[in-house]
Amino acid sequence: MSKLISMIKNNKGFLFFIAFLFIFRGAIADWHPVPTGSMKPTILEGDVVWENKLAYDLQLPFTDISLLRLGEPKRGDIVVFTSEKAGKRLIKRLIGLPGDTIEVRNNVLFINGEQAKYSQLRDTALEPKRSIDKENGIYAIESLKDVNLKPHIVQVKPDIPNPLQNFQKITIPKDYYFFMGDNRDNSADSRYYGMVPRSEIRGHATRTLLSVITKDSWSIWNWRFRAERFFDSLK
Repeated sequence: MSKLISMIKNNKGFLFFIAFLFIFRGAIADWHPVPTGSMKPTILEGDVVWENKLAYDLQLPFTDISLLRLGEPKRGDIVVFTSEKAGKRLIKRLIGLPGDTIEVRNNVLFINGEQAKYSQLRDTALEPKRSIDKENGIYAIESLKDVNLKPHIVQVKPDIPNPLQNFQKITIPKDYYFFMGDNRDNSADSRYYGMVPRSEIRGHATRTLLSVITKDSWSIWNWRFRAERFFDSLK
């Protein structure tokens, strides 16, 4: 017992750091490696995304229990949530708020009957910076000023038929939200899993901490870095 007490006294600084890190990741902020391309080109496979866990709720560390609401998700936010239907944690863009009507026709978004605006198609300035990250398809800036949907880049592949390109009009009930991936033809989101209850929302993804190109696994021997994405803000 005396050896244990002595060890604790001799390593107080280190133990304090571990305790602080434990609380920090559990209740204040966290980071998540992204293995899929459902949010391309905004978030790429291999990005490590920073999550502000205090953006919407004060949570009991390392649980999904909200102790206090601190704010409400805003349309256009990139949100981290734990989907019970999907059985995993997801990162998607918030498109529909409680009370909204949402519809998608041929990959064109309608919110409350208003059609979203899109930039000119095939604008190369909107594509990912590195050629290795580009895919065949159309990149465009999507926005809808009337409902404060801030401009963001989406990617579509209209030449490939996909049931996700159309979604019948729905109205979002109280305390539910509608999410979509920016990679519209390759995202399992609210068009697939349904609307997300407020209780499943965990935090706001605000930037990439770092980004790596991986081959078959997250083994460090397979890493190549995308230096231009380090600490890059997510929009």
